[in-house]
This record gives sequence, C-alpha cells and structure tokens, in this order.
Amino acid sequence: MIRTSTQYRDSIRGNREIYINGARVDDVTTHPQFKPLVDIRAHLYDMQHEQDSKDILTYTDNGETCPVGCKLPYSQTDWWAKRRATDHVMNKIGGVVTRVGDESVGEMWSLFDGADALNQIDPQFADNIDAHIGKVLTSDLFQVSANTDPKGDRSKPPGDQDADMLLHVVKETDAGIIVRGAKFETAAAYANQAFTKPTIANWGSDAVSPYAVGFICDLNAANLKFICRSGFAGRAPAADYPLANKFDEIDALVIFDDVLIPWEDVLFYRNTRAAKFMRASLHRYAAFAFIQRLLKFADMMIGTALFNVRQTGLDKLQGVQEKLSTLACYREGINAHLTASIALAEKSPGGLMMPNQSLLYAGRVTAGSQLHEMMQIARELCGGQVCVTPDAASFRNPKTKIWLDKYYTVNQEWVAEDRRKLLAFARDLLSSDYAGHHLSFQTFSQSPAYAQSAAVYRNFDWDGPLAFVKDAAGLSDNVMGELSLTTGDSAVSGWFVNDIASQTTETAVE
Repeated sequence: MIRTSTQYRDSIRGNREIYINGARVDDVTTHPQFKPLVDIRAHLYDMQHEQDSKDILTYTDNGETCPVGCKLPYSQTDWWAKRRATDHVMNKIGGVVTRVGDESVGEMWSLFDGADALNQIDPQFADNIDAHIGKVLTSDLFQVSANTDPKGDRSKPPGDQDADMLLHVVKETDAGIIVRGAKFETAAAYANQAFTKPTIANWGSDAVSPYAVGFICDLNAANLKFICRSGFAGRAPAADYPLANKFDEIDALVIFDDVLIPWEDVLFYRNTRAAKFMRASLHRYAAFAFIQRLLKFADMMIGTALFNVRQTGLDKLQGVQEKLSTLACYREGINAHLTASIALAEKSPGGLMMPNQSLLYAGRVTAGSQLHEMMQIARELCGGQVCVTPDAASFRNPKTKIWLDKYYTVNQEWVAEDRRKLLAFARDLLSSDYAGHHLSFQTFSQSPAYAQSAAVYRNFDWDGPLAFVKDAAGLSDNVMGELSLTTGDSAVSGWFVNDIASQTTETAVE
C-alpha cells in the first residue's frame, strides 16, 4: 500500500552512520541540511492520499493502491500517466527535484527485459528482479541509484590498484554476498534502498569477475557509512536563496565496509555479460524522467526571464524577443522529443513499452548539451540587477527600506517586494552556488556527454538514410553490406550487439 509521510520518516530514522560538515547526524529527518528534501519527499507521499492528487499519482492493482511512477509501462497510456504525474508533482512543490524514486526504478526495468539472459546465468536472479519490482510497487519504497565508484587511477585495471576503488564481492556466505568499496549516491542518506551496480564498461576477456555485481541495498543495512557533501540549505536566508534552501539534494559517498547483501537481493553476480547488458540498456526508461525534469527547468528559466523583461518593458525589443524565442525553441525541442518518444514507442524484449529509443536519447542530448547556453541567455535577459540587489533584510530595515522601495518599484503592478523576490529567485536559479551545482549535476547525472552521444549512435536507424541514398544515387545492393549494428538498446538487440555497445557505454555519475 502507498505510504504516508510518517511511515516514510520512521523508515529512515535509526542507527544510520551519516556524516556532514565533519559531524555525525543524529536524526536525518530533522537535520537542517537534510530536512528540506526529507519534507518534500514526505509531502509527495501525503499527496498520494490527497483528494486533488491521488487520482493523478496512484492507480489500483488487484485492490492495492500503488504509485503511478513505479508502474511497469505496458502501454503509451502508462507513459502519459507518468508524465502527467511528474508535472503535477513539480507544479505542487514549486520546483524541480531529481531524486525522489520514480526516476530510478526505471533502471530495473531494463533488467526485467533481460530476464531470459539472466535465467541462463541463474534463474534465481530473474526471480529476484521480479520480486523487487513488485516490492517497490506494493511497499512504495524510496529507491535511488548507485553507480559511480571512486575509481582511483582509471589508467589501471582494478586488479592493479586498491581493490576497494571499485565495489566488489569479498566473500560468499550461505546468507548472501559480502561487498566492500564505495559508491556516490544522491539522496542515499534519506532513501530506503539503492539499485547498486557497476560503472565499469570494458571488462576485457574475463568471463567472471567479483566486480560484475548488481544488487538492491537496504540503506539501513549494517556497516554502511554515509559521508555527505555540505548542503546549501541554511547558508543564507531562504528569502534570498529560495531554491537552495528548499531543493538541494544531498549527495553522499556511501562506504560499504563489508556489507551483507542477502541472496534474494542479488540481481546478477560474477557475470560480465549481465553487467554489460545492464550498462548498455540502463537508461532506456530512466532517461525519460531525467529529460522531463529538464523540461520543467526550462519552464522555470523562461518564466523568470520573461517576468524580468516584462516588468521594465524590454519584451518589446526585437533582440529580447529573439533571446526569448531561443529559450522557447529549446523548451519545445525537449517537449517534442518526449512527446514523440511516447507516440512512436516500441515494444521491449520483455514486453514493456519503451519510449522510442532514438528519439529519447536524442532528446537527452538536446536537453543536456544546450543547458549551459540557455542558462546564460536567461541571465542576460534577467540583467545585472540579479547579482547586485541587496538582501531581504535590507528591504525590511526602516532606514534602508524607504530607498529600496523607491528604486525597486517600477509601477503599480511591480512593487519593490515583488521585484526583490523575482531577482532573488533568478539569482538562485541561474547564478548562485546552488545554480552552479545544479548545472554540473545535470551535465553528468545520467552520464557524460560522450556516453550520451554514444547512446544516440547505438540507437539511431542508420539503415534508413543509407537505403535512401543508395536508391537516389543508383548504387548497387552490395554497398549496404551487413546489417548495421546500431540497435544496442533496441528491442532486437542481442548479447553480441551489447558486447560491442559496452565499449562506449554510459559511465554515469548517478
């Protein structure tokens, strides 16, 4: 059954060994740098029970009420429902959150697609995947993603340096496997579990490796340590930095100090082919949620920039309109890729409905590669007052308020306090420490640029343009050669294609 905010908060309290700013955290639900995101995630649980949200965020399956975001997608209708639910959540909370669970559960669906291959390794692994997908639905757990290891010296193979630089299995027991190493995970300190998997792409000729392991980690497990980066919440007043104080998602280096993973939580182990399959298809579903969040971020940039130019009448200038049109084209480019990926969705090997893979990955490149440029255009439209406006306290102090009211009031519609709020919002969205962090995170949160381009290369239908030019130029059939290997993530992909694709596969930060 869907949970309440109280049940969620209770599930992450306890003896977790969490550190931030050099000190141990007593209660992650009340600590000032974790509390804003814990409160948001808790609110999302309560929204599933609220009258105006429950029909959008939940569905009924065999008498059980389950979250829409975690539902296995068997139709285009399922994807439209997921898109509507995400938009509703972002509108309700007034911003963008990346790690709340629905964006990570899709990574497991690619393993669901690989059930036949996993059955060849060990039928228990495929059964474990089915069980965990069902558990996320029926238990309404907050699941995050754990990909990136510290890695160490990347010029050396794992065996030539400290073995712990990559998470690995150190022992097998009757109860399960013992793992050691570390992973960087966003939101891990206040989530329930993590889909933990390797980032390594080039496995060489090894048929078996202790690094080729994927599992679900209960984040309340013994011998886990969470060493978190410092948060932005509380550094400055919320009135001056409204986004940093509400939407900062804390990242952690999660230390696995000989952690027991029960066999029922192991999804694959000691098989590099399974690891390659997972890496090559990891984002075939999860990329959709990532791109939709960038669409919402584009809306935030457009709204902020447009308010700033309209309040002073600059929206009538042709040069300003051209910059706004550039932002609009960026936004609609993302929207078009998302919409088309549903309209032209494909059946997956496991019978699920995949967003059209070529359009989905092209949309991700469109959204991610241009983000920094769009932020700069939005900065230009907001103007220099974003970086020079005094803080909220100065607008309240009687000795300075009179002057700030005078110089920041434009007309009856735009009084000083509204202008201050807008400029503070724009600064936090585009130019603050939080804004810089958000840009860096979005650039790498699924994979670096070269890996995103590689995903496009593997999924684009190269045969269509080749056939067109062959016929238009009158070339012989011989020039087509063998069937091109460009479907590494598609419904017809096989192990051979994935072995090739894995040489350029996605090495994600998250």
